[in-house]
Amino acid sequence: MKRFLLLLTLLAITITIVNSTNQSRRPQIKSAPPTVKLYNHETGKIESLPLEEYLVGVVAAEMPAEFPVEALKAQAVAARTYIMQRLAPGGVANSEHPGADVSSDPREGQAWISRAEMEKRWGKVRTLEYYYKIKWAVDTTKGEVLTYHNRLIIPAYHASCGGGTESAENVWVAATPYLKGVDCPYCADPNPERQVTYTLAELDKKLKTNLSAIPVTAGNRARAVMITAETTTGRPKEIKIGNKTYPATLLRELLNLRSTRISWKLQGDKITFITKGYGHGVGMCQYGAKGYAQHGKNYKEILKHYYTGVEIEKMN
Repeated sequence: MKRFLLLLTLLAITITIVNSTNQSRRPQIKSAPPTVKLYNHETGKIESLPLEEYLVGVVAAEMPAEFPVEALKAQAVAARTYIMQRLAPGGVANSEHPGADVSSDPREGQAWISRAEMEKRWGKVRTLEYYYKIKWAVDTTKGEVLTYHNRLIIPAYHASCGGGTESAENVWVAATPYLKGVDCPYCADPNPERQVTYTLAELDKKLKTNLSAIPVTAGNRARAVMITAETTTGRPKEIKIGNKTYPATLLRELLNLRSTRISWKLQGDKITFITKGYGHGVGMCQYGAKGYAQHGKNYKEILKHYYTGVEIEKMN
């Protein structure tokens, strides 16, 4: 009986060793890195790119490469969060281009440029410097995304806020808890102001208003263009022009203005609109990120300033 039990024990040990040996010889299956199906407007074709390679092209297109690395890292995390919303099951669909996850046109999401386009913009020598600087920013934040209550956020960003960002509900109607207006004391846009001038007749034609028919007196003209409502951050929300009232967001679009931080001056038969900042003003201010990086803030501090209450997590 003892000999029988010993034989059973030896047999069990032998089987365990054989199984372990066979297991070690089996190929280890690794999950493939995410692939982005990009509709490239330059070629008119859908291209498949590894996620991190795609992000290098996005950061290169969306943020000046000469910005500090910490600002570029913040941009990389925001851009990764954006595309992961489209790659995740049940995520946002790209209906403009069936079969693609996203396109290279910033009007349809976020911009992207190829290595060849980088060389056209920067030249071959500068491209070597900028490409690997951006790649470093992408690689060192690999897998990191922005979440709010364990869900990917909508990582809105814009070029320049002019001193303070805007809350989402003042631009897109729906309130979003992590897209709240915040101060931006280090917005580093070197040319924050822009001016656009129209004659009153041109403005009437564009907006179907009656400014040119209003009698030319100081009091009449002062009341002809006025702010009728402001956002919680102090930007114009509604502006009355002649006999019509427009949301500032619509007026920006109709008059090709750079932002909704609008003021104006009337001189004779002309009106000049002065804007400060560039873009919709919601989420991360890119020139603000540059300014914060120059003042010693790291990319996580930058992101958590512009996106209220978020976490920075690694994707599984």
